[in-house]
Amino acid sequence: MSEVTEGGHHFDLKKLSFVGVIVSLGIVFGDIGTSPLYVMKAIVNARKDGAAMPFDEYIEGALSCIIWTLTLQTTIKYVIIALRADNKGEGGILALYSLVKKLKKKWLYVVAIIGAATLVADSVITPSLTVMSAIEGLKIYNPETPVVLITLVILFVVFVVQQFGTASIGKFFGPVMVTWFLALGVFGSIHLFDHIEIVRAFNPIYAYNLITHSPSAIVIMGAVFLCTTGAEALYSDLGHCGAKNIRISWVFVKLMLILNYLGQGAWLLDNYHQVFNGVNPFFGIMPQWAVLPGVILATAAAIIASQAVITGSFTMFSEAMSVSFWPNQHIEYPSGIKGQMYIPGVNWGLMAFCFVVVIFFKKSERMEAAYGLTITITMLMTTILLLFWLSRTRVSKFFIIGFGAVYLFLESGFFYANVIKFVDGGWLTMVLGGFIMVCMYAWYNGRLIKANFIQYVKIDKYVSIIKDMKLDESIPKYATNLAYLSRAKRNDEVESKIIYSIIKKQPKRADHYFVLSIVNQEDPYTFKYTVDEILPGTVFKVNFLLGFKVDRRINDYFGMVLKDLMADGTIPSRSSHPSLRAHNIPPDLKYVIIDNTYINDILLTVKQKIILNIYNFVKYIGSDDFKAWGVTSHNVVVESAPITEETLYDKKIEQAGFLRHNF
Repeated sequence: MSEVTEGGHHFDLKKLSFVGVIVSLGIVFGDIGTSPLYVMKAIVNARKDGAAMPFDEYIEGALSCIIWTLTLQTTIKYVIIALRADNKGEGGILALYSLVKKLKKKWLYVVAIIGAATLVADSVITPSLTVMSAIEGLKIYNPETPVVLITLVILFVVFVVQQFGTASIGKFFGPVMVTWFLALGVFGSIHLFDHIEIVRAFNPIYAYNLITHSPSAIVIMGAVFLCTTGAEALYSDLGHCGAKNIRISWVFVKLMLILNYLGQGAWLLDNYHQVFNGVNPFFGIMPQWAVLPGVILATAAAIIASQAVITGSFTMFSEAMSVSFWPNQHIEYPSGIKGQMYIPGVNWGLMAFCFVVVIFFKKSERMEAAYGLTITITMLMTTILLLFWLSRTRVSKFFIIGFGAVYLFLESGFFYANVIKFVDGGWLTMVLGGFIMVCMYAWYNGRLIKANFIQYVKIDKYVSIIKDMKLDESIPKYATNLAYLSRAKRNDEVESKIIYSIIKKQPKRADHYFVLSIVNQEDPYTFKYTVDEILPGTVFKVNFLLGFKVDRRINDYFGMVLKDLMADGTIPSRSSHPSLRAHNIPPDLKYVIIDNTYINDILLTVKQKIILNIYNFVKYIGSDDFKAWGVTSHNVVVESAPITEETLYDKKIEQAGFLRHNF
């Protein structure tokens, strides 16, 4: 559960409170809150129909589209409906998938993978665009401002500080974003009365007229969509602040956003030509004295928005690991706060891709072409999963049909409006999203393929052999406590390769044998363990029941298990060697991880071979097994084990047909 500490008091951020509302402004709304930096500029640049529609009608129509997009897409779909679809308080597309994956719709995993992959691509373009848009405000003072260099430096600092945690600076996010949203509302209100008729944009007829009468309506809608791109991130951050705090703070956020958009619209009616001279209407509505403080505040808001997107990516990848879409990677909790994580591989990968985007596009207006395309796909996938989630509730079928019809039509329209940007830069984020999607698909299906070649055996069948080995002093003692890491789902089973390692590969005599398994739990903060004594005093099965937001520190957790077993006298607390026992030296411990299992290519189709090749690549870029399990490398032995000839023969008969026809 997310908590903050202030003055010695602990605040539960998921309960409705003033502190919770303020913190949610800093965590949840950074992405959507910085959209005024580029939306109106993109809308003006999208106008290519010249005199086909008067400019005032064009602006009023565009503002009407913004207001109703924020209402339909953000308010109704996400704030009112999606926030109800929480997995033990956690949100996001993979949390939603966890709620519906038990339905007999096996293809839903593809929907979840597509949505998650495109969300990662969006997490690359968001920091790049928001920071660059803010820094470009300095060009009002100096047209030669090195925007690209400054943007790269800021992004570098943002990504570097992730490893140290953000607990110390996170408490400032809320107040900064409150100031930001108040500034949006105030500067927008200043110009609102220049053309008070701009409020006619609340009438949806103006949006309808723009869409039906403007020849460039599709391009315009692609620009309008940028106003709601942070809605998916809002849902993903549910676990940080809770639905009630998000809903209350959204009322304030939406009001400030609309005031700012209306103010920019009123300013544009008299000054639209300045946009073509490089002036961003966001900074244009500010008095001259306020531009520099505005740039500084915008930069701070952009950094906070980037921070929220990055930490959201960490959560998304940890969820992907729990549903077998991504290999286990080392996760750290530098802030010491439950739920706030740091994944080094993801952090540096995102930074590298952000650098590529900034260097490639060089200007924020060119980035706008790449922005929006991937997030429309994520939103479409979320809508599909929401439909299945709604079908599990007591909601009327007519509501479900209406919801599906409205949002599938609306988001398909936005997708079409954004897909035309493909050649102008959208291809870059699609390539990135496609790469992540292929990796997730290969990892998920590669594990299924390999699982069909892993033989599980009953532990009981080998208990007598292990018991005799323990007493056979002709076999050199391998370790006092010997632990194997297993993925067997049944409590009375173990992989045959573990038995092969103990008995055949190199007979391993030990006083105590432990089989350790991680059982992923849908509740994100579950932490339990169970110990079953298979052979009294000799063979133990230990299951760690862990939620996806609980670090995989098996080395520490197993230490707790050993301490408990020693405390109740189940195993000795001192070394079995007399010389060491006399000095109260604790018993030694060794882990064995069996890395690979040989698979005969004869049993695989071409498609399965390709999947396994990609699977091996993804495994290569992931963590080493001992790091992913959270065990220290100094006492870990990594082995390989083949499938026996007998097993290969059985697989040919029993499973070759299954493998050839089910992937």
